[in-house]
Amino acid sequence: MKIAIWQTPPDDSIADSLERLASAVREAAEAHAQLLMSPEMFIGGYNIGAAATSANSRSYEAVRQQVCDLAAAHRIALVVGLPTPHPILPYNSCIAVDETGVERALYHKTHLYGEVDRAQFTAGPALSPIVQLGGWRVGLAICYDIEFPEVARDLAMRGADLIVAPTANMEPFESVATRLVPARAEENAVYLAYCNYRGREGVFNYNGLSCICGPDGNDVVRAGKSDTGLFYATLDRAALLDARTKQFHLRDRRSDLYGKLE
Repeated sequence: MKIAIWQTPPDDSIADSLERLASAVREAAEAHAQLLMSPEMFIGGYNIGAAATSANSRSYEAVRQQVCDLAAAHRIALVVGLPTPHPILPYNSCIAVDETGVERALYHKTHLYGEVDRAQFTAGPALSPIVQLGGWRVGLAICYDIEFPEVARDLAMRGADLIVAPTANMEPFESVATRLVPARAEENAVYLAYCNYRGREGVFNYNGLSCICGPDGNDVVRAGKSDTGLFYATLDRAALLDARTKQFHLRDRRSDLYGKLE
C-alpha cells in the first residue's frame, strides 16, 4: 500500500480545511497513493480554544459526508483529524474511511495532553479498533497516545500491521518523532505513520518531522522540520514478515510477571 502523509500548516476555517483537503486528495490519488492521512484536528484547527472547537464539532455530520465523498470520488482511503460532538466537551477524533467512501472507524483520542487538550476535549473511552484499509490491518492513535507504549502494544497484540497517528507536535518535543515513534514501530514490528503540522498556531510552533517508520524502526520516509507537502512511502509485506522473524517482543512477553498495571 502506498501512503501519503500530508505535512501542512494548520487552518482554523472548516471551509478552507476541506478545500485544501480536496486538493491534497486529488494530488495523492494522481500519485497512485492508496491512503492519505492528515495531521491531528486538521478540520478547523487544533489549538483554537474550547468555544471554537465546540462550534466546529457541530459541523461533524456535514464534514463526515464530505470526507466520505472525497474518498469515494478519488478511490483513496483517508484518515483525517477532526472534532466530534460530546455533551460536555467535544472529542479530538480521527475518521478512517476506505476507498469506497465507507467509514471504517471513528477514533477519539484517549490520552489528553496538558491543559490545551483538557480545556478543549473529552478523553475517548476506548482504544482504536483494528480495521482494514487498502488490504492492511490498521489501528489508529492520535498524537500523545503514541507516546504511551501500551497503546501501540495493544494495537499490535490485536493484529495491527500499520498504526496511523495524526499529530500536532510542537517544539521542543522533536524526540517524539525521532526516538519514540521509531521505537514504537520496532518494538511491535509494525509500520507506523506519524503525520504532523509545520508552522505556527497560537503559541505553538509545530516541528514537522512527519514520518513513516518500518517494522525495523528505520525511516521509510521522513519530512524535515519546515517541509510542506505530501510525502510518500510504500509498505512492503515482505519487510513486515522479515521483521517478525527477527523481532520477538510480542512472543516473548512475560505477562505473568507484569500483573495489572495501575
